[in-house]
Amino acid sequence: MTDRIKVGIIGFGRMGEFYVEDMLGSGRWDIKYICDRSPVSRGLAAVACPSAVIISDEDIIFNDPEIQVVGLFALADSRKSQIDKAIASGKHIISEKPIGLTPEDEWDSVFRAEESGLVVAVNLYLRNSWYAQAVKSFIESGEIGELAIVRICHMTPGLAPGEGHEAEGPSFHDCGMHYVDIARYLAGSEYGTMHSQAVRMWDYKDPWWLQCHGTFENGVVYDITQGFVYGQLSLNQTHNCYFDIIGTKGVVRMTHDFKTARVELRGVTRTEVLEEKYGGKNIYRLCEAFADKLAGLESSPDKALPTFRDAAIASEFAWKCLEDSRRNVLPSIGDDATLVEIRKRRASLEDGYGLLHKRRTKKK
Repeated sequence: MTDRIKVGIIGFGRMGEFYVEDMLGSGRWDIKYICDRSPVSRGLAAVACPSAVIISDEDIIFNDPEIQVVGLFALADSRKSQIDKAIASGKHIISEKPIGLTPEDEWDSVFRAEESGLVVAVNLYLRNSWYAQAVKSFIESGEIGELAIVRICHMTPGLAPGEGHEAEGPSFHDCGMHYVDIARYLAGSEYGTMHSQAVRMWDYKDPWWLQCHGTFENGVVYDITQGFVYGQLSLNQTHNCYFDIIGTKGVVRMTHDFKTARVELRGVTRTEVLEEKYGGKNIYRLCEAFADKLAGLESSPDKALPTFRDAAIASEFAWKCLEDSRRNVLPSIGDDATLVEIRKRRASLEDGYGLLHKRRTKKK
């Protein structure tokens, strides 16, 4: 494929905006359509990509034989039907996660996509991050001996309950499935045992902090902690995010401040500290790997595409962790008055964690 790839974008919210920006910057994509039901989003899309046809009817994209790829970036409750339409019309797919509302829907999409022979990918963004690749490479080098323990933590102040998770489930499913996926990726094995403990912060109906631990089938032990509960009303907000990978001889760990990621390699023959730009959602890397795949180019390991199967496994396991937490004395700590205060503060913040009202594209 020497020509630019003709793509139709469905959903021009926060994530759709990121994709359009990175695809335009790549020079390898021809954005023919941007579809969104919201008039406001369609207006912003026209500013961001004047060459695209802005529409509200997604079927125009699926019925256009020139469209090679569809980008599915609307809410999760629309994903299954859009995947069905894409496969029926023979179009390759880049999708946000999850790929369906239920594990049953997700696995149906997995099997249908695998049978179709189409190129499909899901934005499990940590897999395409430079720091996860550096950690994975160091594990595989043998520098830390045998891999024994994988510890992942991601705690920030936002999103607050009720701010947009409803279509993708509670915090540990919406966000936590990224960390479920990367732990599995680093361990190189499927999940075995699991125990979860969670908290219903501020008396919200769903857990908003969850920690799970157990073993992979290869014997590697894991613990994963995720929650948007980390100092929501603190004067100066902070976060606690890391990988902590422990072997029989050495360790490798990662921390970041959402601007710069730092990887410490502490092996038997070398000690190094790597620092590079954090990279955000790594959408550019995903789109480049996808374009390489369509062009038949040989991809390096750091350009591997996360698959529908990877997404379904991560989503299903995250749901299982949430279900297990409800069986293990799920306490409620805090009250709704505090949650109202949190939401009020977040509505007034100009800079903060996961502020959904911020848009990169501005109206003219």
